[in-house]
Amino acid sequence: MPEFITVKDQVIGLGESRKVNLNIARLPTYTNIDLPVHVYRGKEDGPVLLLTGGLHGDEINGIEIIRRMIRKGLILPEKGTVIALPIVNAYGFILNVRGVPDGKDINRSFPGVKGGSLARLLAYTLMNEIIPLVDCGVDFHTGGASRSNYPQIRCSFNLPKAKELAKAFSAPITLHSTLIAKSFRSAAHKKGTEILVYETGESLRFDEQGIQHGIDGTLRLMKHLGMITEAPVSAGTRMFRKSSWVRAKNAGLFSPGFNLGASVTKKDILGYINDPFGGKKTKVVFSRDGVIIGQNYNPIVHKGDAIIHIAHN
Repeated sequence: MPEFITVKDQVIGLGESRKVNLNIARLPTYTNIDLPVHVYRGKEDGPVLLLTGGLHGDEINGIEIIRRMIRKGLILPEKGTVIALPIVNAYGFILNVRGVPDGKDINRSFPGVKGGSLARLLAYTLMNEIIPLVDCGVDFHTGGASRSNYPQIRCSFNLPKAKELAKAFSAPITLHSTLIAKSFRSAAHKKGTEILVYETGESLRFDEQGIQHGIDGTLRLMKHLGMITEAPVSAGTRMFRKSSWVRAKNAGLFSPGFNLGASVTKKDILGYINDPFGGKKTKVVFSRDGVIIGQNYNPIVHKGDAIIHIAHN
């Protein structure tokens, strides 16, 4: 990276920190909605790491990971640059929803269009204003409503650089995930930038364990990149090439038998789907050994509902 980098019209030198607001659009009340970009530059040149949270507005764990790192001064590199976007989707954040007012998913709108929908406009801004400055990044996410994820990194094991970064981050679980068309990760890869996806917890809920794992993993990644000299020691990551959702064979009230992160075998009963009127209960089983990396916490299930997500090889 050169001695100076430019975001919008702001020139930022080594050893400087700056917040730059990228104007996106405005509400019907004519209130402007900006995309705040926090830039933290070390005193020495080095790689540029991007941290993004709140791409889905109701996924707040990533927002909190970045907020705590800013507040505690952990985000300041000794070498290189950290570009942090704590809340990418301000519209969804304000409304406590996943997408933007027109209902579109930003993470299926890349690389975006300058004159397109709001989701595509946000995607276009990221791809044209931020990604050209970046070497690699972490995009923080959570599970959906009532579905919680165990702390995990998702990346393609077929991409050596992404796999290397995932090992350095060293989340409790690392899951192989192919690039999804029109996603942020896929669009960035086409520009030569590898983005890891970190998942933890569920929407609109803080997951303290996952938040701490996210902070620790980011610091380990920064150390791996030569940006800092000290980082938390990893307990190791378990790497899996596959995952499957166990689905309800009938409707009822689901009672799980294991917690997130538990190792299970094909002999284990993972829980029961109970008749709400006190009748019979149905066993929930899976045909492989693995680790529970996702769980539906809504007890009311219908036939075919995804209830337990298991990583396996």
